[in-house]
Amino acid sequence: MENNLFQQAKNAIANLTNMQGNANETDQQAAQNAIQAAYNDATPEEQQQLQQLEQQLKDENHLS
Repeated sequence: MENNLFQQAKNAIANLTNMQGNANETDQQAAQNAIQAAYNDATPEEQQQLQQLEQQLKDENHLS
């Protein structure tokens, strides 16, 4: 079964990253919310990927 929330989180993060610094706080919060929502239904492998994506956003200064 495909995890829709996981895919939505990946899409939100990809969109945020593609904004190349033009993301606003609302965009950043939406990506963070998508990650958190996806954690609830994620497999352990998906959770690991979500953690990596979240760290990537932090490294790129999209999240505090």
